[in-house]
Amino acid sequence: QVQLVESGGGLVQAGVSLRLSCAVSGRPFSSLAMGWFRRAPGKDREFVAAIGRSGGNTGYQDSVQGRFTISVDNAKNTVYLQMNSLKPEDTAVYYCAAKTTYVFGPYYNRESEYDYWGQGTQVTVSS
Repeated sequence: QVQLVESGGGLVQAGVSLRLSCAVSGRPFSSLAMGWFRRAPGKDREFVAAIGRSGGNTGYQDSVQGRFTISVDNAKNTVYLQMNSLKPEDTAVYYCAAKTTYVFGPYYNRESEYDYWGQGTQVTVSS
């Protein structure tokens, strides 16, 4: 069973940076494509960023493009989401997701494509 454990959330002021981490266990990390999603208060969960298996292609939601960066550390079985220039509208619970895949390269931006989910970490950005 794959387990995903997020960390790094918190309460910050607008303009600062945070780095979220998601530690993966239970399956070879190199067999997984990874993604980050978020759910803001009163809204549906939405795609934020994703990366293909073994650090392949990356993709971002338009509103975070240029501010957020997704990356992986295969040695640590961890995926990161570096969030810069945070805005109040980034306030949400952030979820890490993993997809088992045999395909190198492509990333996945739909919830239904992912097999495993973390419990989420709260990010609150004050103005």
